[in-house]
Amino acid sequence: MQREVLLTGIGGQGIQLATALLAAAAVAEGRHAMYFGSYGGMMRGGNSDTTLVLGDDPIDSPPTIGSAWSALVLHPAHAGGVYARLHDDGLLVLNTSLCDPADTPTIGRLVPIPASELAASSGNASAVTMIALGAYAAATAVVGLDTLLATAAEVLPPYRTQHAEGIRSALRVGHAHAGPALRAWPVCA
Repeated sequence: MQREVLLTGIGGQGIQLATALLAAAAVAEGRHAMYFGSYGGMMRGGNSDTTLVLGDDPIDSPPTIGSAWSALVLHPAHAGGVYARLHDDGLLVLNTSLCDPADTPTIGRLVPIPASELAASSGNASAVTMIALGAYAAATAVVGLDTLLATAAEVLPPYRTQHAEGIRSALRVGHAHAGPALRAWPVCA
């Protein structure tokens, strides 16, 4: 079984880091992961997109996919391509601080989260993507919160390790603001 995840936002929101964290957490839980990211020529404000494929078995080819099971949209500027690739019965985590749910396609599950507002009120305005990732983990159970928290420091470059606790805090905030919506993996009895 495979699960595809698209993430989109603008440069500086942490899209690339969140994808690396989700992939590392999935691997820590025994899954396989492959991802790639792309971003515009600007450090801040340009597009930032990633495609991540998680699976029970090794991923055979690069994660160039025509459609996806789920997505996280953090900024409306580059969301159109993601909306077009999302399965009709898929799951969308939407940053409602910046994105209007009325502008999204009809999909199976919408997980609205005011990630920008929550980040600002927590005193960490740069935590938007990690808050959305925490909500995604709660909504899908694609990885456990404890695994995300334990893996957070591992994906940071050495000169950024001082941000690990802020990332953990943001993940917790997001996780607390979303409930189960569409389980990623079957429950084994």
